[in-house]
Amino acid sequence: MQRSADSTIDRGVFGIAFAISAVFVIWGVFFTDNLSAVAAAVLGFLIADLGWVFVLSTFAFLVFVIFLAFSRYGRIRLGGDDDRPEFRTVSWIAMMFSVGMGIGLMFFGVAEPVSHFAAPPHGTATAGSEEAARVAMQYSYFHWSLHPWAIYAVVGLALAYSTFRKGRRNLISSAFYPILGDRVDGPVGKAIDILAIFATLFGTATSLGLGALQINGGLNYLSDSIPLSTGVAIGIIVTMTVLFILSAISGVHRGIQWLSNLNMVLAVLLVLFLLVVGPTIFIFNTFTESLGAYASNLVTMSFRTAASGDEAFLAAYTLFYWAWWISWTPFVGTFIARISKGRTIREFVLGVLLVPSVVTFIWFGVLGGAAINLELSGPGGIADAVVESPAVALFATLSQFPLAAVMSGLAILLVALFFISGADAGAIVMGMLSSRGVLEPRRWLVVVWGALAGAVASICLLSGGLEGLQQAAIISAAPFVLVMIGICYSLFKELRAETLPGIVPEAPEPERATVRPTGAPAPQQTSRMDAETER
Repeated sequence: MQRSADSTIDRGVFGIAFAISAVFVIWGVFFTDNLSAVAAAVLGFLIADLGWVFVLSTFAFLVFVIFLAFSRYGRIRLGGDDDRPEFRTVSWIAMMFSVGMGIGLMFFGVAEPVSHFAAPPHGTATAGSEEAARVAMQYSYFHWSLHPWAIYAVVGLALAYSTFRKGRRNLISSAFYPILGDRVDGPVGKAIDILAIFATLFGTATSLGLGALQINGGLNYLSDSIPLSTGVAIGIIVTMTVLFILSAISGVHRGIQWLSNLNMVLAVLLVLFLLVVGPTIFIFNTFTESLGAYASNLVTMSFRTAASGDEAFLAAYTLFYWAWWISWTPFVGTFIARISKGRTIREFVLGVLLVPSVVTFIWFGVLGGAAINLELSGPGGIADAVVESPAVALFATLSQFPLAAVMSGLAILLVALFFISGADAGAIVMGMLSSRGVLEPRRWLVVVWGALAGAVASICLLSGGLEGLQQAAIISAAPFVLVMIGICYSLFKELRAETLPGIVPEAPEPERATVRPTGAPAPQQTSRMDAETER
């Protein structure tokens, strides 16, 4: 369903979500220290008392989607039985990867492995040793591969099934229809969508802040005249916010798809460069051993909590990542659902879990491996750079290889493009969530949410820099983890009902479906949902 008037906007959802976000911005501008103190206190409570919830639920999400893929439910198509994918597989993967975590990989691709190398998690190795190198890569794989993509898959799968197969609105609340029934259009459903917008806003803001810090670090590395400062980072946020809003209002096909494909090409060039001029044999050896260690220790790593005594590590890494991925799920899940019509559940889960995970293994294996080798047998200095500022870790590594200035410039461009493609997806999804699920929300609404995301990112930097961004991600994700648990139950309940003996699978009803491929002609008749929207 495409509406050309502002009647598509859910004024209640938009008004409340906007008001809460605006209050946060005002709080941060005028009471920065107070905001920082409150955030630190809330974060301490979440990690000490509720960290186990993130640990258990994240592993459960991984088990759940793998079960769906290999069960009888895997044959169900996300759409009508005759529907086929709207996007080519290559573009589908590129958009999914670019929006899902591209900017995070640029920021942490060197910083995280080197950090673990210098201080191995949970005392599992001697700092600076070859064993520490393996452990460093092992934990980097753990934080960036199967678990986060399982989190995305839960929401993306539930929304794609609800929207394309059942013909419901493209909203987080619609996934709860099997539980709530028509009450999804009432206060409970609207509260779920407001919570999703709030989580999306902070997840997007965290990405914007990380991207700005890294661009600032790269420019500083190329020119001493550009200082490492919060002011410069905020200036970058303002500039990039304008650019990603322009991309967002251009639509999925023209904006995000083109940028995502370009991102993948540039990322491949960066990886190939380091693989060719870097320590190739060391990279392959470390990659192989670390991948084996990751696979054999997956369950043990998945259940580590503060009881292990390494609460600082969990707060800085594992819990931060699980919360960050969860805060991204409303917009990444909605976006993945948007581009996955026509695929089977098995194809969806295996594509979302395995392909990005393989790319992640290669990415950390090459970037992290090259940096660790410099620490083990080269001039070193990368670990010191990470301690000083994680944002410059990648550029400190590139500076020790040929064509340092050229490749650093390429890295800055890649960060900027990941910045734009991820953030414009977030702005579009927030527009969708506050517009009754329409696929292309009003442009002014996208601009409003994009500007607010930039403002929140700036406030988080002012109130604590990188730590402030991490605090915002964890706090905003805490309540949404309960929403995700509910989504799992709701999806399983409906899938089970569809596949019971004697039940004919329900395909979308054209007269009430709210979603169709971009560019397709609008239906001639007015659907029941259209009539509800007009009222």
